[in-house]
Amino acid sequence: MKIHESAENYLETILILQQRKGSVRAIDIVNELDYTKPSVSVAMKNLRENGYVKVSPEGHITLTPKGREIAETMYERHTLISNWLVRLGVDAKTAVEDACRIEHVISAESFEAIKRHVNNT
Repeated sequence: MKIHESAENYLETILILQQRKGSVRAIDIVNELDYTKPSVSVAMKNLRENGYVKVSPEGHITLTPKGREIAETMYERHTLISNWLVRLGVDAKTAVEDACRIEHVISAESFEAIKRHVNNT
């Protein structure tokens, strides 16, 4: 299943906000990503229509199992890669920014190889 990088970012952000706050609304995503309300609204509509999120009548956003799987994959990649880069001596801010880009383009095979290496060192 291949989705756009922006959708992966939204799903990952929803996961992080759920872990931090418990409940997520569109305004929380606006504030977290510093995007406009209309942009987030369009993104949530697309994610909802494609079965990645559900939005309650009160505006609470939750991940579907399909959306959660993608969000957790992106979050694991982001966390492992950014922590690994920091351990290699990369500045934390740069490591997080680079991990954010790498997490979307790295193959599952390459990520698993890095993960095995990191976990064995």
